[in-house]
Amino acid sequence: MRTFKLRIVGIIVIILVLLCGIVTYNIITNKKNNNSSANNKQEILHKVSEIGVKKDEPKYNKLREFKGENLIHNDKQIPVLMYHSIADNSMVTDTASKSIILPPEAFKQQMQYLKDNGYTTLTLDELYNFLKNGKPVPEKSVVLTFDDAYEDNYTNAYPILKEFGFRATIFVITGGTDKIGAYLTSAQLKEMDANGIDIQSHTVNHEELDKLSLKEQQETLVQSKQFLEKLLNKKVDYIAYPYGKYNNFTEQAAQNAGYTMAFTINNGWANKDTNILFLNRVFVNALKGFDQFKERLTNPNYQ
Repeated sequence: MRTFKLRIVGIIVIILVLLCGIVTYNIITNKKNNNSSANNKQEILHKVSEIGVKKDEPKYNKLREFKGENLIHNDKQIPVLMYHSIADNSMVTDTASKSIILPPEAFKQQMQYLKDNGYTTLTLDELYNFLKNGKPVPEKSVVLTFDDAYEDNYTNAYPILKEFGFRATIFVITGGTDKIGAYLTSAQLKEMDANGIDIQSHTVNHEELDKLSLKEQQETLVQSKQFLEKLLNKKVDYIAYPYGKYNNFTEQAAQNAGYTMAFTINNGWANKDTNILFLNRVFVNALKGFDQFKERLTNPNYQ
């Protein structure tokens, strides 16, 4: 009987030991799992934080700082070339229309000349920094601009600009965006703006500003600016006046709308002595030959 009791006690002791072991194991395992979950959570949060910190702005939106020899300061002038459509003009009979439609092969010849002769294409931010803040730029600097935002700017001009690695600016008639016709779409504008082609304002409906009141001018200048800023998620600071026209209200309208630099179609190179809201540009006439292009590019006193 005594032996039987001892066996029962032994079994109970073994069971208690096993139960204690199981409880202890569970406690240790849960603690490890909790620590692991906390660590994993911390690691995930850290990675998310790193992604936020490392996110860079598009490289084309950054101002370049030019160094070295052969730099010029703002006592010099810069040619701002003005283009419109880059397309075949062989079937166009109207002279005025034909003059603003430059065939793609002629455009590529001009871009090849810029590349072969060491020209630097400036962004409008860089031009503003040069004119307003006196930041130096390469001696052979040029600005490429396109008015109206025709679809062929994307299909014909954009591939050539990418081929040569050139910066450029398109002034957009925002009322034509995403409309069936000859103008650029929102998707095309976004793509180009992210890849070295700056998108800026050309009013809503290409209004003749010289015929509008201060209030009317402000409306189209503000609305086009806001449309592009919402679409592209960036600040729009520059505008080209449609037809190059303006009146006594235009400067105040541009300032009230928040523009810091604006362009006309007045012949000549851009310089600091001109009102920065009425800068000159160089018209690239499709009816003229390559020699005129070179003269206007190299001679600030061209005829």
